[in-house]
Amino acid sequence: MGVVRAVFKVMALAVSLALPAHAAIYSLPQGESRLIGFPMEHRVEEGQTLDQIAQLYNMGFLALASANPEVDPLLPTPGTIIKLPSQMLLPDVPRKGVVVNLAELRLYYFDNANQRVHVFPIGIGVVGRETPVVSTRISQKRKNPTWTPTATTRKKWIEENGEALPRVVPAGPDNPLGHRALRLGFGNGEYLIHGTNQEFGIGMRVSAGCMRLRYDDIETLFDMVRVGEPVRIINDAVKVANEPDGWLIEVHEPLSDLVELGRDEKELTIPLSVEKQLAVAMPDPVRLAQAIADKSGVPSRLR
Repeated sequence: MGVVRAVFKVMALAVSLALPAHAAIYSLPQGESRLIGFPMEHRVEEGQTLDQIAQLYNMGFLALASANPEVDPLLPTPGTIIKLPSQMLLPDVPRKGVVVNLAELRLYYFDNANQRVHVFPIGIGVVGRETPVVSTRISQKRKNPTWTPTATTRKKWIEENGEALPRVVPAGPDNPLGHRALRLGFGNGEYLIHGTNQEFGIGMRVSAGCMRLRYDDIETLFDMVRVGEPVRIINDAVKVANEPDGWLIEVHEPLSDLVELGRDEKELTIPLSVEKQLAVAMPDPVRLAQAIADKSGVPSRLR
């Protein structure tokens, strides 16, 4: 865990200097373990919002809000100690290439050659234009991409802004794809992992189905990933793992079917595979019920 601690010391230093942090980098856990990171806290400074804190630590806004439901996201009280979702369970899938867990609003890139995993907060598709659950691959890498908005996007833009979008938006500061784009092989190639020309919306449901990353994050990912690498997009709101110190559960709010910029009280469905794990774990029923009720997005003990 030495590499992880070193990385987070750098992140903490970045916060103290009021500079944005970069992607979290973790050493891959040994054996069957899936736990990475360790708990961290942040003391709110005068005038800080949760979104600003999320950007400082390069986390998603909703992930930070879920871990701190009692904190006002716009006007947190100065001096308040907030929990950072800096510890997590890796998704229970093969550790290869790019893995996106929509329920977490996170993208994982497995650098197996160096036994590391990079974790990025992402923005995903809004209700009605959901990011698909699919296994595919990276089919193309593009620097300074142009953007060709769909007819649906152009129509919605006119309705919301009262002006028409050009059929092709050139590369530059007005291009919502940012300065890097990775095309997926799924469908007709309409889904991208790309940058953005605005910071708000990372860690939220804001896109037309693509996955967007912050400026530095997409540059980092772009430089690491190769054409042909696998991309697996899942939607797992519940993760359970048997760790050396005992069973852990991590529960996220399931993606809403109703609310575009966030989540609602949608009923949580526990997959059969997780039910089987819970049957083996024999959890304390009170702890299990509390984890499901809280949906904090951070690991907690089952017994």
